[in-house]
Amino acid sequence: MPVRMTIDFVSDVSCPWCAIALGGLETALAKVAAEIEAEIHFQPFELNPRMQKGGESLIEHLSEKYGSSAQDIAAAQEAIRERGAAVGFNFDLQKRTRIYNTFDAHRLLHWAGIEGKQRALKHALLSAYFTEGRDPSDPAVLIEIAASVGLDGPRARQILAADEYAAEVRARERFYQSQGIDAVPTVIVDRRYLIQGGQPAQVFEELLRRLAAQSQ
Repeated sequence: MPVRMTIDFVSDVSCPWCAIALGGLETALAKVAAEIEAEIHFQPFELNPRMQKGGESLIEHLSEKYGSSAQDIAAAQEAIRERGAAVGFNFDLQKRTRIYNTFDAHRLLHWAGIEGKQRALKHALLSAYFTEGRDPSDPAVLIEIAASVGLDGPRARQILAADEYAAEVRARERFYQSQGIDAVPTVIVDRRYLIQGGQPAQVFEELLRRLAAQSQ
């Protein structure tokens, strides 16, 4: 019988390396499917919790945050595009021009976990932002994305109009911060084994196989 594992994927929907890591992890899980049965839970992390409404220019934000030049940013974005393509994810560098607050997206992801559609919503949110350049802080966008993966649109609107799941998301954020996690993506297997960064599929595959062997 396959070894059962629980994977906590701590990430943000505005983090390009999180999309890359998710693609690598899922590629690895497909390769070890006969040996490992994994349950993925997406945990919240906000890269920009104090981001203003309407977001900021991506280039201006990265320049201020990291001191990067426009040329450095362009080179980094191209590297990200290539890494994404390697795991089947399309980064459209022309459409993703701004960066936004993502707290409401995390509230919907929490709800989607209860409804059994968290993974589908995560993929849809990543694609909406990185491939289509849409605003993941816009309630109308979030409602449309939620409905596109089979979640109830009116219920999504109700959640976003109030503070539902805000306390739960804040609590999860504080928990992972208290565990020393201050960067994403962070992947935690069975609440004991941690791997960080946008790792390639091979790294995830080797780790998962090693953990499966240890549990037998």
